[in-house]
Amino acid sequence: MTTGRAEQRRSNLAIRDQRFSEENLGSTELQQYISRKDWAMQDDNNTLPARPSQAESMQRSMGKKGRILVWMGLALMLIIYQFDNALIFNYRNYAVSAFNKVSALGALGAASSIIFAVAKPPIAKLSDVIGRAQTYALLVMFMVLSYIITASSKSFNNYAAGNIIYTFGQTGINVMNDIIISDFTEMRWRSFAIGISFFPFLITPWISAFIVEDVMAGIGWRWGVGMFAIFMPFCAIPLVGVLLFYQRRCKTISRRGENRTLSFLRFCSQLDLGGVLLLVAGSSMFLLPFSLSATTPKKWRTPWVIALIILGFVTLICLVYYEARVATHPILPPKYLRNTSIVLCCLLGALDAFGFASTHAYFYPWLTIAHNFSPRVASFVTYVNGVFACFTGIIGGLIISGVRRYKWLVVAGALIKLLGYGLMLHVRGSNNSTAEIVIVQALQGIGSGLLDVTIIVIAQIQVPRIELAQVTALVLLCTFMGSSVGSAVAGGIYTGSFKKSLMKYMGTRSSKLIDTVFDSITGKIPGPGTFQRMAIDRAYSDVLRSITYTAVATSILVLGLAFMLPSFRLGDGHNLIEGNQTGTYSMPPQETEPDPSPDRRDKP
Repeated sequence: MTTGRAEQRRSNLAIRDQRFSEENLGSTELQQYISRKDWAMQDDNNTLPARPSQAESMQRSMGKKGRILVWMGLALMLIIYQFDNALIFNYRNYAVSAFNKVSALGALGAASSIIFAVAKPPIAKLSDVIGRAQTYALLVMFMVLSYIITASSKSFNNYAAGNIIYTFGQTGINVMNDIIISDFTEMRWRSFAIGISFFPFLITPWISAFIVEDVMAGIGWRWGVGMFAIFMPFCAIPLVGVLLFYQRRCKTISRRGENRTLSFLRFCSQLDLGGVLLLVAGSSMFLLPFSLSATTPKKWRTPWVIALIILGFVTLICLVYYEARVATHPILPPKYLRNTSIVLCCLLGALDAFGFASTHAYFYPWLTIAHNFSPRVASFVTYVNGVFACFTGIIGGLIISGVRRYKWLVVAGALIKLLGYGLMLHVRGSNNSTAEIVIVQALQGIGSGLLDVTIIVIAQIQVPRIELAQVTALVLLCTFMGSSVGSAVAGGIYTGSFKKSLMKYMGTRSSKLIDTVFDSITGKIPGPGTFQRMAIDRAYSDVLRSITYTAVATSILVLGLAFMLPSFRLGDGHNLIEGNQTGTYSMPPQETEPDPSPDRRDKP
């Protein structure tokens, strides 16, 4: 059966080659077609697009003015997105408190984190099928609907429903921003573009705390949320409008060369509905136990926890088989699993996110208790990592654009993070100064900045433009899966060792106080300087030090994987498959033989 499919595939390609020649295509376009054919032949189930992707055609139809309008619209959306991300998260604490459901905040956060991770690939695939502008507009509608539901909610269940819809829209806009940026940037400049997209984060964290205080002292959290129902669509109109205008102007036919009007069955086939369901179900079942195991009495010994992890893993294995043997337009093409760079990027993203999430899961409570920081100061200290990551990402992107290489920047980032985690073991004590804590946070941010803006680009340049959205979502999915597992591991260490550590320093006579400290950071905790408070500080520091050891272990793996990355030269084209815009094209990235052509630019 596989042989027959391969023969049919080769026959179809021969027919298309003949048609392209009959249409007297230019040499550049024909070379691009042949390059795509070589890449597609790595997987017999992959069908070759007879025309450029919609994003590619739209970019070709744009002049300088059109590109400027896209970047201006995207900048406006990035600013409002960062404000939304900072403010809505803070309003959530006040909302659940108003419904007297603070205990349900953990379950709500777990559901949100799972949706934020698993929804990215389906949304990216949808943008390939119906278009970037249509998908973006749909996601903004989800956001507006969520604001209306949460702002007018009369019960916690209504609020939770609105929050789930909000998370779907938020994760979609998050991945769509990365996809649109990548659509309109060349290889050498893409890391810089992705880094500069986080520029609003250099500002929003520092003023969001003051906005929250003023809103809660005045109009309240409902109006604070409701205002975004006006701000979000208003800021989205320029970007969506420009994308829609140029999509209609270029009159691109569908990505498979068929009529733009799709039947329901063809839509499901191009969306890979079966693969989407397997991916979402498998990832959700795998991640759910990591998020909720800490809420069960027996923790990891609870039977359904292990059962769900095994079932999720088996479902993901079935996904691989389905994509290889059944799917016509796979959401996870099997050739990705055979590409060294893509696999390494997924592993790097997951392991790096694991280390960050584990060390920051209890960082804020530790600051407020062990160092007696106020909520505002503790928030500012936690922001240091992200601010330095953003700034370093911009600088790193500029370096990549100049040297046209990325490997040693990734290695440098991994090395800096390993050094940061090593120093973190030293400063996770109650007697360390604020300056020491901030310096370590800044060092970690520098390492994260060099890694975060690079690994997505490394994966993107391994695939043709038409698969950019899919591979972007895949790397982000793996990253957020690593983050979820890291938070769960930190929670397991906390629940398994914190009480023991408290008893070690406080004795068994303080059982009530131990329970209070274990469950809350706002309960009746002894004042600074007392014997009991110093014992609590030491116990908290011991737990965080234990958690940091796991991050050190994963950061060693990250450094090793960074050295394994192949080092491709980043040209002026969009990716390594289609080459540059002047007609020079690279072979597929799996090719390892020396390149006999002296003028080919995008080889290692």
